[in-house]
Amino acid sequence: MDNSQSNHLKAYGIAFYALQNGVDVEWLLNYRGGAFYVDYHKDIEKECLLRAVSLEKISSADRAAIDQKIEMNNMSVVLLEKAPDIAVYTPSNKLPWDDAVTMVLTYAEIPYTKIYDREILNGDLSKYDWLHLHHEDFTGQYGKFYGNYRHAAWYIEEQQTQEALAAEMGFAKVSKLKLAVALKIDSYVKAGGFLFAMCSATDSYEIALAAAETDICHPVFDHDPVDPNYASKLNYNNTYAFTDFSLITDPHIYEYSNIDVPPSNKPLSLDPSRDYFSLFEFSAKFDPIPCMLTQNHESLIKGFMGQTTSFHRDRIKKHVLIMGETKNTERVKYIHGNVGKGTFTYYAGHDPEDYRHYVGDPPTNLDLHKNSPGYRLILNNVLFPAAKKQERKT
Repeated sequence: MDNSQSNHLKAYGIAFYALQNGVDVEWLLNYRGGAFYVDYHKDIEKECLLRAVSLEKISSADRAAIDQKIEMNNMSVVLLEKAPDIAVYTPSNKLPWDDAVTMVLTYAEIPYTKIYDREILNGDLSKYDWLHLHHEDFTGQYGKFYGNYRHAAWYIEEQQTQEALAAEMGFAKVSKLKLAVALKIDSYVKAGGFLFAMCSATDSYEIALAAAETDICHPVFDHDPVDPNYASKLNYNNTYAFTDFSLITDPHIYEYSNIDVPPSNKPLSLDPSRDYFSLFEFSAKFDPIPCMLTQNHESLIKGFMGQTTSFHRDRIKKHVLIMGETKNTERVKYIHGNVGKGTFTYYAGHDPEDYRHYVGDPPTNLDLHKNSPGYRLILNNVLFPAAKKQERKT
């Protein structure tokens, strides 16, 4: 999984394929960019060839030398034992944007199930090990797209669809439906679920939890006024990652809060060729979880924007682990933490290979980005639930 790998993204699919077929996979953390080791099986070799994934056959002597190298360096071995059951929170109706996670799962040939509000409220989350949230708004403000897109056919249809679903599920308005969904997800995580979120799902989910006891939606969204005292009713004890943030309730401003930096309504004028964030290096032997989540063949990753582009450092709770940041700035890109028995990982931005993805833009062709270090971070999270609780010491 170093620069000799012909297709990093599909290599994760091979690891997943092995697990699906009852073959354990060893993840060699920090060894050649996080290589995967499996015992030889002809079917797995055939799949590597079919998917154009680089592989090497090694002898027992070669493996002994690798183990010795791992023992002597900041490296370790994590055993992956079971292919996780994956759910992606996404609506059935087509919206004018894509989801980097569903795109890369499809490209890597990793199976997943689409679920939405109805399934979550019916208790289906218990069927899955891993849940992904992407370009979603859990506050009931329809993504804050009102200012630019309120007359667009897709926006009008989305509002009608969401209001009809809320009524069907017994809720007076969409914000109440989304809060109920957020609370179900909260229970799922605290019971041991793995949550991975990107783009606007990261902060809108946290805002929904904080605003559970108040109304932050302008009448254009829910037909009744904002609670004039909402700011004093935000409960940051309910949130996982962010604290002491201020909300933006003006429907004409394309931004939820001051968590996001730079603000979506005032994007930073950066040269994409100079916008990068760096990954932290963790101890493979003593911090295997963040080490798994940051496995890569590059330590400097190209930046990319989104409705939530980066997290403001001052809004992040002290116990949250920062795994990727733009050094010497307030911009944090990639974070992780524990909640109850479960975990959350937030990755800011919309598409790692489309710097400024606009509404209506075509999907990214991952055949052109098969070695993408930005997309690798997503796939690290997909395999994370497969890891045995205690890593094997070499």
